[in-house]
Amino acid sequence: MLMPVSFIDSITAIDSAQWNAVTGIDYPFTRYEFLHALEVSKATDRETGWQPQHALVYDGEQLIAVMPMYLKYHSYGEYVFDWSWADAYQRHNLAYYPKMLSAIPFTPATGPRLCIKPGHDAEAIHLALADALLAHAYRVDASSIHILFPATEAKERFKQSGFKPRRGSQYHWLNQNFASFDDFLNSFSSRKRKNVKKERRRIEQQNLQLDVIEGADISPEIWQRFYYFYQLTYAKRSGHGGYLNQAFFELIAATMAEHIVLVLAYDHNKGGEAIAGALNFKDSTTLYGRYWGCMVEYDYLHFEACYYQGIEYCIANNLQRFDPGAQGEHKIQRGFTPIETWSNHWIANPDFAAAINQFIDQDNQSMKEYIAQASAMLPFKKTAQ
Repeated sequence: MLMPVSFIDSITAIDSAQWNAVTGIDYPFTRYEFLHALEVSKATDRETGWQPQHALVYDGEQLIAVMPMYLKYHSYGEYVFDWSWADAYQRHNLAYYPKMLSAIPFTPATGPRLCIKPGHDAEAIHLALADALLAHAYRVDASSIHILFPATEAKERFKQSGFKPRRGSQYHWLNQNFASFDDFLNSFSSRKRKNVKKERRRIEQQNLQLDVIEGADISPEIWQRFYYFYQLTYAKRSGHGGYLNQAFFELIAATMAEHIVLVLAYDHNKGGEAIAGALNFKDSTTLYGRYWGCMVEYDYLHFEACYYQGIEYCIANNLQRFDPGAQGEHKIQRGFTPIETWSNHWIANPDFAAAINQFIDQDNQSMKEYIAQASAMLPFKKTAQ
């Protein structure tokens, strides 16, 4: 069966209902509204180095699959690092950019990348799309194709099409049918449990209060306040105001409120002033910790707002997993389990492909060993692991 594949340079070239009929509306990051907000707010365009190049697969005139795709002109905002590959190209007077990238911008969350409408042949669509990606890469003179944080089944299908899988790791909280946060803590060894309790008590001692506000109840004033925190924190950490602007947050507030969970912290020593916030997204199974910002540093406030409040929310709402974002070994001691993440890579230049694939093989083994070692650091009682 012929499955035409086309590439569009803006999600606005397609109707939102058509797109969401393929992706569904549970997983927030492939929803039309999320990707549209990124484009309309100009977080993803040619000027920022994220030129949309979304792939569409048709059966006749019916849209049956989509894949968020970008032409990238740098490697920022990806969380799967290939800077050394780009540097090697430069040292050999070759261009690594543009490259083709299937990812959710600034969002290292595993999930669907090639989204397929229910009832259609997934294997045939993967094969058609893989062939189309290679042809398009040659057409736009891209050095490579990268698929970041795909679900396991997609990772395996792209591997079969010649896209080398690369193992990574993150730290996720897994709900073992806990009845409460104390029930969760009871799975810890005594010393580790005391450490968490001490951190949480310190929040009270500093006269801080944390509230969880769901999307529809977040006022425009609170959104403005959160964006101020976000900018401040990015400026301290990276010297710029962040990848996202206020327009992006206003757009998702208007179109995706049902996915948004905001943890807001108040300082009663300052008259109850809001001083920090952690913004999360959710779907039917998972809470995704995404953006954090604060005015000043408080002892353990980051852990409380970004981790412990999220765990409590998951328990109260019967969510199975809490994905708090990339990196951070400090999460292990707080009950976040090291897990595998994946990416797939195809390199056009055969000499570089051989060298990079060899590196990936070695890196995959090292990462496998790291995950095993990190798992041994979990705080749980031996009978609970």
